[in-house]
Amino acid sequence: MLEIKRKNKRTMFFITAVVVMVCVALSFQIVKLYQKNKLYIAREESLKSQLENEEKRREDLEKYEQYINSQDYVEDMAKTKLGLVYDDEIIFREK
Repeated sequence: MLEIKRKNKRTMFFITAVVVMVCVALSFQIVKLYQKNKLYIAREESLKSQLENEEKRREDLEKYEQYINSQDYVEDMAKTKLGLVYDDEIIFREK
């Protein structure tokens, strides 16, 4: 009977030790996953910011494309690059 109690105590000790080791291992994994999660959240925020910047840039490019395809752009380029003017325009030059 005494021997059975000793075996039971040893068995309980080993089971407890195994459970504690498993809990410690799980705790380390939880900490690693928490740190990875923080990195992923930071990366997600960075990517969202980049996405917003690229969407703004796309909108600006679309507006610029519309401007390039307009008559105003053609007139501005003719005036600035080629020095052309309409017949009824008066040009003032500085001396």
